[in-house]
Amino acid sequence: MWNDFKEFAFKGNIIDLAVGVVIGGAFGAIVTSLVENIITPLIGILLGGVDFSGLMFGKGDAAIKYGAFIQSIIDFLIIAFSIFMALRVMMKLKKKEEVAPEPEPEVDPQEELLREIRDLLKKQNS
Repeated sequence: MWNDFKEFAFKGNIIDLAVGVVIGGAFGAIVTSLVENIITPLIGILLGGVDFSGLMFGKGDAAIKYGAFIQSIIDFLIIAFSIFMALRVMMKLKKKEEVAPEPEPEVDPQEELLREIRDLLKKQNS
C-alpha cells in the first residue's frame, strides 16, 4: 500500500497539480488585491462614490450585505478573465514552439556520393 501511495504521490501530474495550486493561490491573492485596491475604487468613482462593500439593507439586527455579494461577483469575473488571458498567452507561446521547423540533418558528403553512385548504377542496369 505504501508503494502504491508513493507512486501516486510522486507522479509528475500530482507534482504539477500541486505547483499549479500554489501558483494559483498566489495569483488569486494578486488579483484580489487588484480588485479591492484599484478596480473597486475606480468603479466607485465612476458611479459617484458608491462603495460596494458597504451596500446592505436590514431590519433590526439582521442585515443583508448584498454589496459584499456584488464585490464577490466582480472578483470572480476579474479572476476568471485574468486566468483566461494568462492561458491564452501560454497557448500562443506553445503554438509558436510547435510551429518551429526542425533543422534538416546534415548529410555527410561521403554518404551523398554513395547515393549518387547507387543511383547511377541503377540507371545503367535498367
